[in-house]
Amino acid sequence: MTAAVAPARTVTPAQALRHGLALAGRSLTKTRKNPASLLDVTLQPIIFLLLFVYLFGGAIAGSTDQYLQLLLPGLMVQNIAFASLGTGMALNTDITNGVFDRFRAMPIARSAPLVGAVLGDVVRFVVTLGVLVVFAVVLGFRVQTDPVRFLIAVALMVLFGLCLCWVSVLVGMLVKSPQAVPGTMVAFILPLTFGSNVFVPAATMPGWLQAWVNINPVTLLADAARGLLLGGEWAGDAFWAFVWAVAIAAVFFPLALRAYKRRMS
Repeated sequence: MTAAVAPARTVTPAQALRHGLALAGRSLTKTRKNPASLLDVTLQPIIFLLLFVYLFGGAIAGSTDQYLQLLLPGLMVQNIAFASLGTGMALNTDITNGVFDRFRAMPIARSAPLVGAVLGDVVRFVVTLGVLVVFAVVLGFRVQTDPVRFLIAVALMVLFGLCLCWVSVLVGMLVKSPQAVPGTMVAFILPLTFGSNVFVPAATMPGWLQAWVNINPVTLLADAARGLLLGGEWAGDAFWAFVWAVAIAAVFFPLALRAYKRRMS
């Protein structure tokens, strides 16, 4: 039986944020009780790092050590993008299992379940970045700057991941089953990450492709991360990557919320 809908009431932005944070705590509890849900963000970074460094390092950079330095900052961005897949899957699973019917009966903001799911994914982002960096250090990667710049790079990537999650949320609201989320999102993420300078310099690409690569948010964030981790200019790229992240959230958050309301109506 479907739970009764709570009476409509006015919710301030501060209250909506508080409700979202409370449900983010629920997401963190689920992760703590089921650590296996983090397998994708722990194994995938290691597999990607080994594959790309040892398959393409010699051909692209002349040595695996040099390619590792070039690759890692961009690979961190790519793994953040793939980690956002879990948000849409988890939300679709909860809706399919009737969990959101309970939320409808609670006097909380309509956006709270979605905001809570997105904020709860901070753990996934931190885990995937932590595993990737630790394993890269074992292989020989070294941060050439300082801890402050390293933390700025991580913060930028986590922010980008949170904003990208709203694309995953929208997909999770539109598709019928959780299994359909990864395929749909991969079709979006692969052109975004491989159509960038994460793996090869943009100068080696055709002119028409360079035009996209140079404005691709993944390229901008990867270049900012390289500057922050290896030294060099980073502020301009970081600024435009931030603008892209905010724009993605500004477009896909209302679309996801509208799709959620339609699905739950």
